[in-house]
Order: sequence, then C-alpha cells, then structure tokens
Amino acid sequence: MRIIAGSARGRRLKTPRGKNTRPTSDRVREALFNILSPYIPGCSFLDLFAGSGAVGLEALSRGAARAVLVEADRTALAALRENVILTGFQDRAYILAREVKDALFYLGQRGDKFDIIYLDPPYYQNLVEPTLQQIETAAVLRDGGIAVAESAVRDLVPTEIGRLFRWREKEYGDTCLNFYLCRSS
Repeated sequence: MRIIAGSARGRRLKTPRGKNTRPTSDRVREALFNILSPYIPGCSFLDLFAGSGAVGLEALSRGAARAVLVEADRTALAALRENVILTGFQDRAYILAREVKDALFYLGQRGDKFDIIYLDPPYYQNLVEPTLQQIETAAVLRDGGIAVAESAVRDLVPTEIGRLFRWREKEYGDTCLNFYLCRSS
C-alpha cells in the first residue's frame, strides 16, 4: 500500500498485521479522491476506523490542512503511528487512540468541526448507520460538509439521517462508497 498522489506520492505505508483491519484498496482510494479532489485543499479531515491511516494521510498528501485519525486497535495504532512519521505529516496529523463513539463525543465536546469525514467500519457489522447517527449527534460535520461511508455492497446503509442525506454512491467490486452531504441547520 502506498500514497497515490500529492506531496507524499509513492511513499510505502505499513499495514497492520493480523485480520482485524481491511485496508482500503489503492483503486478505491483513487476513485474516492477523484470525487473529493475539489474539496480537499485546505480542508479539515476526520478519518474514523483509520487502520493504517492510508485515507487520512492521502488527504494530507493532497493538501488537507489537518487530519484527525481515529483508531482503537493496538496493532493498527502501531502501523498508523509509523505511517505518520514515514509520510512526514507529524505537524498536521493527530491520532486519537479511542473507540469511534468515544472519539466523536470528545471531538463534539471540544467543538471540533470537519469539512470531510471518512468512515470505514468493519464490514457486515451494521456500523455505518449508528456511526452516521453519532456524527450527527456530536455535530462534528460542518454545514455543507461531506461524510463518506465505505461499506460492503450488500450492507444496508441509510439514505438519510438527520441533516445528512446520501447524494451519491459508487460501487467498486464488493466495496461501496456512500457520499452524504450535511444540510445547513
């Protein structure tokens, strides 16, 4: 796995050992960032269930101002910390070693707001809907911001939750990217 484009292009990333994480493929990341490219420069990016950090670090490489990477698994955290150093983004990447629900509560209490939130929960565990609900409850997505939920094609994902509504979905093999826009309050 590597950074595809931007200032850290070509840097190889460490992947966590074991079967607890499923890295987003280069093909899916490239498609994701082709869609998000107009919104990345200068944005505040939140990567939930970050794993190796490939998505959040790709956002930084393409010009995001900052990225918060949330991961609770110890093995994944070791790879994530190494990857932040390998890419040279220690000044703009912030790691939260917490469960996603706790991290969203913490970020909401601090008043943090993000332009783009990416969530890649484990497949087949029905975590997309509750995580989107937690994003909505914590109010961490700016008005007009975008949340992208990666899921298995067969997973059921909501079309709308509160101010979030799905405006686009793209399938890549067994992976689906679901794009949600946050309406103004």
